[in-house]
Amino acid sequence: MDIREMRYFYTIVEEGNISSASRRLNIAQPALSRQMKQLEDTLGVQLFERGSRRIRLTEAGQLLRERAEQILGLVDGTMKEMTELNSGLGGTISIGSVTTSGAALLPGLISQFHESYPNVTFQIWEGDGFRILELLDSGVIEVGIIRAPFDSDVYESITLPEEPLVVAMKRDKCYCGENPETVRLIELANQPLIVPLRWKAMFVEWCAKAGFVPKIVCISDGIVLNILWTKLGIGMALVPKSTEGLIADASLLYKKIIEPSVSAQTVIVWLRNRKLSASSKHFLDLLRGMAQN
Repeated sequence: MDIREMRYFYTIVEEGNISSASRRLNIAQPALSRQMKQLEDTLGVQLFERGSRRIRLTEAGQLLRERAEQILGLVDGTMKEMTELNSGLGGTISIGSVTTSGAALLPGLISQFHESYPNVTFQIWEGDGFRILELLDSGVIEVGIIRAPFDSDVYESITLPEEPLVVAMKRDKCYCGENPETVRLIELANQPLIVPLRWKAMFVEWCAKAGFVPKIVCISDGIVLNILWTKLGIGMALVPKSTEGLIADASLLYKKIIEPSVSAQTVIVWLRNRKLSASSKHFLDLLRGMAQN
């Protein structure tokens, strides 16, 4: 299997059908179909489920899609860095970010960075914290934006200012707390809670100090998914305060947790002992300045 075949396969997945992919690749549809059949024969697996108008991937196809995404990202990023190397500080910075942190931080950061280094481009990957660390470990990205905690023996880091944690609740269901803007931690006792995995241990510890065991109905690191579950009335979601500005909804109420106040930290991480591109180093310098202010 070569890069060309992998790109053909990934284009079909992106387009959802072979006819659209053939137009995008400027390849005749029968020829593209033959290429995919040859790829399946070479690998000895079936990549596509037959008989569907829209492409459906088998388990093997899903695995190849994940690997192709990583490999093509590395190839494209490297090619761009090489072609832009002689045009001053250039190249591509590959960044992975959890949803809320990326949406809150990256637009302003990239805009500010672009003013000083207009030849630098960005490639952004999004996922939960575990996915971002996986991309970092495999070399697909250079910089990760995640929420603490993380393994400081493996990654170097820049810690940004703490951000309060809030509870998202549905106004007409699962409402609790006397104050319209805050909720005391003890008031969450016996309430159905949706808690990110990375904060579960800390949250359980906070609740134990407050004198109760939390009623956790779901553990999930998908902030957007947790908010959707909250809208359905399944429970209340523990989320960072920046979520309120990103997912505003009249049916939801966000309350800051007090007594005690609890917070989370956004952390910029990269692999220890890994050589970073010049562009990434300058980007990290910008983040260091933000952390110090």
